[in-house]
Amino acid sequence: MAKYLYHGTYTDKGLQGLMKEGGSKRVEVTKRAIKSLGGTMESYHFAFGCNDFYIVVDIPDHASAVAGLMIANASGVVRVTTTVLLSPAEIDAAVQKTVDWVPPGR
Repeated sequence: MAKYLYHGTYTDKGLQGLMKEGGSKRVEVTKRAIKSLGGTMESYHFAFGCNDFYIVVDIPDHASAVAGLMIANASGVVRVTTTVLLSPAEIDAAVQKTVDWVPPGR
């Protein structure tokens, strides 16, 4: 499974819902949504600053990860983006590869 970081902000309407239902309810709803995509939620953190929340998940494939992203964004109550997370082993494999590339102008 691939690991993803979902992060985002609530709209005004989303914040109203969060204030009404609380954070624990949001975590449970999100956990259920991730499970329906065949994944698991590793952690869910609320924050202040650029983003209102950070969620680390394991999901089987990119299509499933994007499906979750699209349904959340289509709701109009959150603006979510995602980052694919790589393990140290994946970076080790990447640095072992060779690429036939030349910078522009050389």
